[in-house]
Amino acid sequence: MSEIIFKYFPDLTSLQKEQISELKELYTYWNNQINVVSRKDIDELYERHVLHSLGIAKIIQFAPGTSVLDIGTGGGFPGIPLAILFPKVQFHLVDAIGKKIKVVQEIANGINATNVSSEHQRAEKVKGEYHFIVSRAVTRLSGFMLWTKNKIAKEQINSLKNGIIALKGGDLSEELSEVSKAKTIYSLKDYFEESFFETKKIIHLPL
Repeated sequence: MSEIIFKYFPDLTSLQKEQISELKELYTYWNNQINVVSRKDIDELYERHVLHSLGIAKIIQFAPGTSVLDIGTGGGFPGIPLAILFPKVQFHLVDAIGKKIKVVQEIANGINATNVSSEHQRAEKVKGEYHFIVSRAVTRLSGFMLWTKNKIAKEQINSLKNGIIALKGGDLSEELSEVSKAKTIYSLKDYFEESFFETKKIIHLPL
């Protein structure tokens, strides 16, 4: 199951491979207590959730010391897979639903991801500044930009400019027309061959 991750990320350390391999059992267990991944998707966890989250790592290699805020993380996507891949980057995972954050904490503890913190909070009330804010299919970008106002750090330490990195799917033309700022769109089908990624995109919005 986890082989799909190792196929696209062949340079993982043995610890990273172990952490990724542990995700299935942990998510299966916690999903039975608190539903964070749809029942049909739990069997496709590595492709539809873990690999999808790691699509972000195909467009940016976060520099050590980068801070990343994951808004509307749900069960920890994209934050937890990215935290495994970038152990020297700090990830703060936030969701307005407390029981989802309980799962995030348990999974992070289960794989001993010391670079993950989590918070039960509404997006607009989160304090602090971050180099990047990531999300996966949370809300329309125009609304998301309002939530994340004044949360982007000015100091640049990455090759990609600080801002929002959003995982999106389907036809985005109408949604993107609402955002006047310059943006870059990456198609995940350029990186992953599975049909699931055919319509999946990453939007980078420098702020």
